[in-house]
Amino acid sequence: MRMHDKVAIVTGAAQGIGECIARRYVEEGARVAIADIKLEAATETAKKLTAAGPGEAIGIAMDVTSEKAVNDGVAQVAERWGDIDVLVSNAGIQIVYKIEDFPFADWKRMLAIHLDGAFLTTKACIPHMYRKGGGSIIYMGSVHSKEASPLKSAYVTAKHGLLGLARVVSKEGAEHGVRANVICPGFIRTPLVEKQIPEQAKELGISEKDVVEKIMLGGTVDKQFTTVEDVAEIALLFAAFPTNALTGQSLVVSHGWFME
Repeated sequence: MRMHDKVAIVTGAAQGIGECIARRYVEEGARVAIADIKLEAATETAKKLTAAGPGEAIGIAMDVTSEKAVNDGVAQVAERWGDIDVLVSNAGIQIVYKIEDFPFADWKRMLAIHLDGAFLTTKACIPHMYRKGGGSIIYMGSVHSKEASPLKSAYVTAKHGLLGLARVVSKEGAEHGVRANVICPGFIRTPLVEKQIPEQAKELGISEKDVVEKIMLGGTVDKQFTTVEDVAEIALLFAAFPTNALTGQSLVVSHGWFME
């Protein structure tokens, strides 16, 4: 088991990508905190993962835009398990508007969840990693960390920002054995994406079929959605990599939508 007794915090992990990453870690023997704004859902997910084993999970309440909530949640994990080896900053939302119509409040909310959340969780976790002499920080970017799409000014801005944060953390953390990397998935058919399909069809004046085939999957090599399992395997690679050779990097998982 590649993560036997490692302690991980995964934000936004009650469902979707975060849940799949947490499940993969538990399968590899990790102790995982399911950090989510919905405590009841996080606790239910943790129970399911613990029952499957061989690792274990707990649910904790965490609003990643609140410094107090983040600090309290991280402290809870450290008190229970002693260490924090891995942080996966995954919590995120999507809001789509043309830029001239984008409400400023929604712009600020998007950046707060994606960027403030990544910063605050990193700030809270990294002293524990420094004290231990190592750790892995993983940010959930997107193909939109590299590319742009209509209606997504806030999302694209936030996902680009995570690349910069990871690079700084990888340089600051190097002397302490802490690495930072970014996963950049293509479109995954999660509830978040399902919600986007009719919204974008309405905003762009096209059919939902065209949103899927032309907007979401038009740039792929095979017109296939990326899966949560694809992303979880990369999250395992970054978390369990045996040295700090792999740091400051971004890995695109997109069926060829973006090629570096």
